[in-house]
Amino acid sequence: MSDTIDPDGPASDAARRRKATARTAKGGRVTMTDIARAAGCSQATVSFVLNNSPGIRLSQQTRERVIDAARALGYSAPAFSALRKPVPAFEGLDGVIGFAVDQLATSPEAVVAIEGARQASWNAGNVLLVAQTMGDAVMEPRAIAALTKRGISALIYMTIFTREISAPDFLYGLDIPVILLNCYTSDYAFPAVVPSEIAGGQSSTRHLIGHGHRRIATITGEPWMQAAQDRLKGYRRALATADIPFDPELVVEGDWSASAGYAATVKLLALKDRPTAIFCQNDRTAIGCYEALKEAGLHIPQDISVVGYDDEEIARHLFPPLTTSILPHMAMGQWAIEQLEVPPPPGRGRYPITKLECPLVERDSVAAVAGPA
Repeated sequence: MSDTIDPDGPASDAARRRKATARTAKGGRVTMTDIARAAGCSQATVSFVLNNSPGIRLSQQTRERVIDAARALGYSAPAFSALRKPVPAFEGLDGVIGFAVDQLATSPEAVVAIEGARQASWNAGNVLLVAQTMGDAVMEPRAIAALTKRGISALIYMTIFTREISAPDFLYGLDIPVILLNCYTSDYAFPAVVPSEIAGGQSSTRHLIGHGHRRIATITGEPWMQAAQDRLKGYRRALATADIPFDPELVVEGDWSASAGYAATVKLLALKDRPTAIFCQNDRTAIGCYEALKEAGLHIPQDISVVGYDDEEIARHLFPPLTTSILPHMAMGQWAIEQLEVPPPPGRGRYPITKLECPLVERDSVAAVAGPA
């Protein structure tokens, strides 16, 4: 939107503001509705001002009226706190952070990580510049060189698949801080953050064990991927900790797709002693699993419990809503920005790999095992 928007008239009188203050003093938490009443404007206008929404043009008088009302009522929120701080004028290398990612359009994880970094950057008054490199040996260094010419003061380097990388030579040659996101190097030369996938697989399986399941199957991702390897390790650790024998018959290889989830579930249902629960190692696999179970006339979770992984948007809209684990890419993006304030180790230094938790979100796809397991 680029049109001038100022839907509200002049400032409200002091009596209205005093009434709003009295109401919120009695009622507790201040809301945007309270601020709108005190400022004599719409709630939408309050939201535009307090969130500093781009592309919305309001008069300075309206902005000041909303900010003054929010301050008078004691409104507190991160966006408003940042709004009250003067934004520094950026000169030279200050205030611009580069973000290079190999793939941007093929998966939501990159966008989520960028959003986490964007939020953390803006809270500190910094700008984020993003480049997609496709990991191309020729174009990637050119893309990052273009970022450095823009005057970036730091670089976040992300891969879409979690893995160990051989960092390209040009990363070592940069005279700015470099943070690795969703990847790491064997020499620990850069701060790095990845999801704690082994713990995530263990937590997912342990959740099913906690509901009395012992015949637990899992549908993996592509075995060459570290995420699939680590989630399977977590699955096996949870079984071993609970003294449940590992049965290779209950492990079916998939490729992260719904069609693979469907085919793998059909295979599991054909077993003489079929599972009472299935750990799908991503939510798309779980979609296919749901379809195969329903086609077989089975009910989730009454007949078979299902757990997913990734917490994609679709997970909460399945029927029943899917219990799954959050991939912490938002937190990883925020972490990467926060590391720019951490002093480097003495000398060349070695940075530990930081692993962020993949929290389990409990919904309605898991129930206690029906009858003897």
